[in-house]
Amino acid sequence: MAAYTTIDDPSAFFKCHLYSGNGSTNAQTFADTDTDMQPDMVWIKSRSDGFSHMLYDAVRGVQKHIKPDSEAAEATDANSLTAFGSDGFTVGTNSDLNNSGDTYVAWCWKESATAGFDILSYSGTGSARTQAHSLSAKPNWIIVKKTSASGGSWFVYLTGGIPATNYVKLNETGATSASSSMWNNTEPTSSVFSLGTSSDVNGDGVTYVAYLWRSVQGFSKFGTYVGNGNADGPMVYTGFSPAYVVVKNAGGDEAWNVWNNKTPGYNVANKNLQPNSTVAEQTSSAGVKEIDFLSNGFKIRGSNTELNQSGNTHIYMAFAEAPFVNSNGVPCTAR
Repeated sequence: MAAYTTIDDPSAFFKCHLYSGNGSTNAQTFADTDTDMQPDMVWIKSRSDGFSHMLYDAVRGVQKHIKPDSEAAEATDANSLTAFGSDGFTVGTNSDLNNSGDTYVAWCWKESATAGFDILSYSGTGSARTQAHSLSAKPNWIIVKKTSASGGSWFVYLTGGIPATNYVKLNETGATSASSSMWNNTEPTSSVFSLGTSSDVNGDGVTYVAYLWRSVQGFSKFGTYVGNGNADGPMVYTGFSPAYVVVKNAGGDEAWNVWNNKTPGYNVANKNLQPNSTVAEQTSSAGVKEIDFLSNGFKIRGSNTELNQSGNTHIYMAFAEAPFVNSNGVPCTAR
């Protein structure tokens, strides 16, 4: 019988961290008592101000940011994220990351085949081809972003959730679109993912970054659910108590939304950010755009069409605070 989870301590591979800006060098240490983690990807957003989302990774290097809400090319800023620490990170004076008095959230991942996360940079060829990855399993969620030139949207593919001809853009609100030139109408495998001829993912001589995840039982889940249009929305089973959930209405022109278990820190979770927008953290009215973080998944508690349009497929990604049952078969208590 397979283990309930291979990761008893999700904090070794994913952290949600809150901090306040001070306008000067600001070293952050993760404010938990769990396993130390040196992050390989840090995604930061001001909760209190309309600054851009800022994303950094260890493959491209410190000081180099791309913005999930923008088509802008990679930019280098010596005053942005300056270090990936042994249990945190350091930011400089850039106001997107460290405006004095602002509050921020940082979502941080450790690159690991065990935890189902891979980061890679590649150069396009303009010809349909495959690109190797290091997950040793079929990826479930792929994000590709052009870094060497502007005009590059954030292209998302969900294995099994949308057809291999389809994509959706993280930086926009549009529904899924079909184009065989994106993923060459081919699902990824345990060693490669496919690229078509589109310059959005495979332009000749253009540089890209790709983020790939696979579902890891008890730690992460990527999938779909169908909305019912009611405040008493669908229950989505993940097999763990979530720390972080992203949802997009795949069939509608609707915003992306992300919730985490640190804001407000209790159920019902009514505070969210939108990856496609610079807007500050939003607080939902009751029964509109809320979710419950449960011990074994999440429950939609809102009728808003962004997360619960009746009859529409919604895609989601979720990462754990704690597995529902640990690797020894013992039920866990959410921390």
